[in-house]
Order: sequence, then structure tokens, then C-alpha cells
Amino acid sequence: MFCGSSDGRGRVYLDAARTLGRLISRRGDVLVYGGAAVGVMGAVADASLDAGGRVVGVIPRQLVEREIAHPRLTTLHVVADMHERKAMMAANADAFIAMPGGAGTLEELFEIWTWAQLGLHAKPIGLLDVNGYYEPLRAMIDHMTTEGFLQERHSRALLIDSDAERLLDRFADYRAPGPKWAPHEAAEAADLFGITEK
Repeated sequence: MFCGSSDGRGRVYLDAARTLGRLISRRGDVLVYGGAAVGVMGAVADASLDAGGRVVGVIPRQLVEREIAHPRLTTLHVVADMHERKAMMAANADAFIAMPGGAGTLEELFEIWTWAQLGLHAKPIGLLDVNGYYEPLRAMIDHMTTEGFLQERHSRALLIDSDAERLLDRFADYRAPGPKWAPHEAAEAADLFGITEK
């Protein structure tokens, strides 16, 4: 889960986070997220825990106090830095969802989406488009595709939905579009970045 450590405007984002957290737990899935007790991050974790689910947090040491590490998690990993945080989250996730958030959320989303395009993983990636939050990004993705900087198959591989349950259902039918380059080139890229495909 990639999402903001702020609440956003109004209650719509927090309510959506709580709905998603409950859904994840009711399906028997484990929530892996950034480990904070505040904002959208805290809301999704609280809802998942309150529904009886397991929640794993991964937070850099320097953010334990700043983002307020969640005290009730099933497991909390305190890591050295943001690079280790993202690598651990990616290694322990079977799928990725980005909820509304700021620059950090987008940075995490774009990195994991880029890894998919390179063939470094074949896991589904979704955007939960709460209250039209990601409409401007959807327009930018269409523009990148039209202008030839993004292959259409990789554009379509980013699953976007405004309904949390429908998005989770779509993950079950996901088929990775394949890497941007030939398999041997993707393998060389994986070696370069020290990433093992799961």
C-alpha cells in the first residue's frame, strides 16, 4: 500500500482508506504499508487491524518519530533508509495499491510501475481513484502514451478504479504485459539493480 501520511481535504480519503483496510482483512490478505499511525496510512492500518487483519509496517529510522510509527501493528520493521523501506515492501507484497497521497506516494508508485515495465516483477499495480484524485494523472498517462513515451500495454497494465472491492477483484485476473525489452535485457537490468523477480 502506498498512501499519504496526511489526511487530505475532508473525510473522503480517510473513509476510503478505512473501507480498503477492512476489505483487505476480510479477504484474509496481509496489509504491507509504510508503518505510520497518521493520515491515510494510519486510517488504512487501523481499519485493517480492527477487522482482525494482519498489518506489516516498514518505516525508516529517521521517520519513526516524524511520521509517528504505529504502535499496534502485527509487525513493524524499522529500516535504515527509504531505499531499504521500498525494497522490503516490494519483496513482501503480492500486489500494489496507491491511494491518494503526495510526492512520496507518487515516487513509490512510479518506481514499482517502472520495475514492472522492465520485467523485474509481474505483480498487479492499482490506483484507487478516490473522489477523482488521480484524474490529472490519468490524463498525463494518456499523454505519455499518445506521445510515444509509454507503450499502450504498459499504460493498460496500471489498473485504475474508484471502487476498492472491484479493484481487488481485478487483481485476481491480472496478466502482466511483459517487459519493455527482450527477456535477456530485462534479466541484465535485474542483475544491475540487484532485484530478484518473484
